[in-house]
Amino acid sequence: MKTYKAIFLDWDDTIGNFRHAERQALTDLYNIYHLDSLFPSFDDFFNCYHPYNISLWELYGRSEITKEELAFRRFHHPVESLPDSEQLAKTMGADFLRLTTRHFSLLPNADRVVRYLARKYPLTIVSNGFIEVQYKKIELSGLQSCFRYIVLSEEVGAQKPNPVIYEKALELNRLPAEQVLMIGDSYNSDIQGAINAGIDQLWITADLSDPRPSTYRTDNILNLINLL
Repeated sequence: MKTYKAIFLDWDDTIGNFRHAERQALTDLYNIYHLDSLFPSFDDFFNCYHPYNISLWELYGRSEITKEELAFRRFHHPVESLPDSEQLAKTMGADFLRLTTRHFSLLPNADRVVRYLARKYPLTIVSNGFIEVQYKKIELSGLQSCFRYIVLSEEVGAQKPNPVIYEKALELNRLPAEQVLMIGDSYNSDIQGAINAGIDQLWITADLSDPRPSTYRTDNILNLINLL
């Protein structure tokens, strides 16, 4: 593998176990707001919410909707048949951010790998996550001191895969794109974004046969210790 002078890292589902926190928070919302009146099971609720949420994040990544629209619309969509749906969606959205932080955990081996990388490289978080929760989760992780910089899309005004957010991280590190490696789990955000910025990429994916291009790929974050 090529030698790099800095590493950029995605946060959610690369280091932090967002999928688990999301599902636990949604389970709480399903019970708190008695959504069994609309959905016979939690899975029915989740299957209504989740694909729509993903589509909204794609729009947000292209700057076609605002953060506020995303936060509102993802919870309005499942409950829009109720007479108080707008207020309920706003309340659920606020509760969801609080609950995902409460249910925060690291992915297996993430602590070990981040501490290993931090001994060898300057590390920068590059994340689309909302400011009010990302800093809290990074603090809760106990890994905050491992990162030289934290670059969040809200603060930059551009979301991955827009190269602008990567250019901000490069500026902070005072390095050209060819001396940096981006590590992440999302092809559309992390890998395509790094490609757009001329940065090499290491894609963490369960499907190593996926034909989409990446500089490197692995199916286990623990392999980064041998690779880097």
